[in-house]
Amino acid sequence: MPGTGTTMQLVTELQTILAEERVTANDTLLAQHSSDESYHTAHLPDIVVFPETAEEIRAVINCADAYDVPVTPYGYGSSLEASVIPQQGGIVVDFANMDKILNVRENDFLVTVQPGVTRSQLEKELKKYGLFFPVDPGADATLGGMAATNASGTTSVKYGIMRDNVRDLEVVTADGSIIHTGNLAAKSSSGYHLNGLFVGSEGTLGCFSELTLQVTGIPEHILAGRAEFTSVDDAVNAVIAIMQSGIPVARVELVDEEAITQMNLYSETDYPEVPTLFLELHGNEAGLQQDVQFMENIVTDMNCRQVEFETDTAGRNKLWEARHNAAYAFIHNHPGRKQMVTDVCVPISELAGAIKDARTAISDSGLPGGIVGHVGDGNYHILLMLNPDDPDAIERADMLNERIVSYALERGGTCTGEHGVGTGKRKYQEREHGEALRVMRSIKQALDPHDRLNPGKVIE
Repeated sequence: MPGTGTTMQLVTELQTILAEERVTANDTLLAQHSSDESYHTAHLPDIVVFPETAEEIRAVINCADAYDVPVTPYGYGSSLEASVIPQQGGIVVDFANMDKILNVRENDFLVTVQPGVTRSQLEKELKKYGLFFPVDPGADATLGGMAATNASGTTSVKYGIMRDNVRDLEVVTADGSIIHTGNLAAKSSSGYHLNGLFVGSEGTLGCFSELTLQVTGIPEHILAGRAEFTSVDDAVNAVIAIMQSGIPVARVELVDEEAITQMNLYSETDYPEVPTLFLELHGNEAGLQQDVQFMENIVTDMNCRQVEFETDTAGRNKLWEARHNAAYAFIHNHPGRKQMVTDVCVPISELAGAIKDARTAISDSGLPGGIVGHVGDGNYHILLMLNPDDPDAIERADMLNERIVSYALERGGTCTGEHGVGTGKRKYQEREHGEALRVMRSIKQALDPHDRLNPGKVIE
C-alpha cells in the first residue's frame, strides 16, 4: 500500500493517462468501492480509476506495476464472497464507463459487449432482435463480473452457466498484453481452453475489456408455476423425475418454508408456507400443454399438495420477482442485521439430504435463515441474518458455513456453485482440489508473477 505522498504521485500520473475526472482518491468514492454485498470486512482502496478502453486498462496496469501496487477489477459490487474488496488497497479499476454493447450478430446468435454492461441493459437491447441472454443470477450484475465469478442462476438447468455462454474474451493480462481467449466459432479443437481458464478467475489473471457471448431466441411460449410439497424429499424427488422425463424445464427452484414466510411478508404474496418448487417451461404452446399434464402427473405421484401455473406475463413476473427478491426479503424483515449468503453444489442425488442437514444447521446456529436452491443442478443457498458486530454470531455463521461445505465436499460436491471463491471460500480450495491447487498456483505465478491482480483471492 503506497504512502500518502506516493498515492498523490500515482494519482497525478494516472490522470495523465486517463483524465482528471476519471481518477479519484475521493473519500466517498473510495468507501463505495471498499465492500460488496457480503458480510466480509470492507477495505478502502487508495485510488479508483474509470478506464474506457483496453489500452487504458493496460496503461493503468503498467503504472501499477511501476509503483508496485495491486489492481482490483470492479463491476457492480454485487459479489458475495469478497471477490471485489481491495484487501490490500491499491487501485480499483471500475468498469462503469465501459458499458457499451458493441455488436449484435443476430444470425450467429452472438453479442459483443464491454464488461460494464449490465444484464438488464443487455436484455433490453436483445429484445429488439427476438433474442435473450440466458444466464440469470438474479442481481443486475455486470457481464464482466458475471464472467469473473462464473455466475449462473435460475436458468442454468436449461441454458448452462456463464462458462457455457462465453465465446470469447478480450483480456488485459498482468504484463500488459491484450489477448483473446476464443473466437466466433461454435466449437474449436485448437489450443488450450483459455475461455474456461479466465471465466471464474475473479480478476486474478486479467481484466476483461470485451466479452463475446452466446445468446438464444426468445421462446415462443413460457409457462411458470408453483408446486407445493409437504417435505423437501418429495420436492427433490419430483425434480429428479421431471428431469428424467425430458420435460423442457428452464427453471426449477426450491424455496423452503422460512424463505416462503419472508417472501410473503416482503412481496405481499400469500403462498402456503411449505417446501415449494418454482418452475418455468419454455417451448411451443401445443407441446407445453402436453408437458404440463405430464408434469402434473409426476408431481402428484411425489405427494404434491397443489400445483398452479401462470400463463400471462404479469403472473409470471410476480412469481419470479418474489423468488428473486428472497434475499432482500430477509434483509428488509431483519433490520439492523447483515446477510450472509453462502452456496454449495452437490450431485442432485445428494440434494435432499444436504438441504435437510442445512436446515438443521440453521436451527443449531440460533440465527434466522432460509434456504433457496437451483435444484435442477444441485446448487442451493442459505440466507442467514446476523449482526456483523457480534463475534459470537460471526463464529456461529462460520461454523454453519463449515458444516455445509464439509457435507458437500464429502459427497463429491463443491464449496461454491456460483458465488465464487473470493476470500470467503479460499480456505476450502486445498480440501476440494488437492494437488490440482498446485497447478492453479503455477498458472497464477506464470501469468501474474508479482501478484499484481486482485491479490489474496481464490488461491493463496
